[in-house]
Amino acid sequence: MPLRIIARLDVKPPYVVKPVHFEGLRKIGAPTDLALKYYNQGADEILYIDIVSSLYQRPILLDQICDTSKELYIPFAVGGGVKTIGDFEKLLHHGVDKVVINTFALQQDPQIIRNAAEIFGSQAVVVHIVAKKWQDWWECYSDCGRIRSSKDAVKWAKEVEGLGAGEILVSSVDTDGRKRGFDIELISQIAENSKIPVIAASGAGSLVDIREMVVQARPDAVAVGSLLHYGTTTIGDIKQYLTDNGIRVAQ
Repeated sequence: MPLRIIARLDVKPPYVVKPVHFEGLRKIGAPTDLALKYYNQGADEILYIDIVSSLYQRPILLDQICDTSKELYIPFAVGGGVKTIGDFEKLLHHGVDKVVINTFALQQDPQIIRNAAEIFGSQAVVVHIVAKKWQDWWECYSDCGRIRSSKDAVKWAKEVEGLGAGEILVSSVDTDGRKRGFDIELISQIAENSKIPVIAASGAGSLVDIREMVVQARPDAVAVGSLLHYGTTTIGDIKQYLTDNGIRVAQ
């Protein structure tokens, strides 16, 4: 399958923000504007993560999500603060194609993954794994990379696959927002051990970083934030560069 290029919007409503190590938020712009901009550039998907809803223990803000989805004709994935089947249902009825879940499934009830997959289909369920390396293993974190779980990220990836998740999004606390490259070893281990698609995120600082990660880790998609938000490159430039370097990308 060709590699998908996804534009990632980390949102602290009402703004898209750019954290470093999931902290130190910097305002970037309105999600409606940025989603449309990246859609017009040729993004294969838009990923919208409300990064503070679980942390603040507040409901999902549906109005902004609905506004963001209106002019998108590509898959739109949304996460942040998802705790119930009702949350899945609300999002899927407000222009969302895929629901991203982390904190509740990781810390409280993994069975929500199975229940959601049975009701809405696996394709609608994306599990976000946020991991930090400790010596020779990676620990899953929740609540915007703040709360430890003691769960091994590679083992958790296998568990969520068994529960019916349709995709896994992999973020690294160590590399997020640093623009110094991905945690290739983490992405590789999860991709090698998963039969479902893996989306690699956290760390792209250059086109070379993306190419090296894709060649070595072989994910199904890559989610990009900083490179796009700061105008370093465009979706079209990423796709052209990867194509020129022998990597087949979605068109």
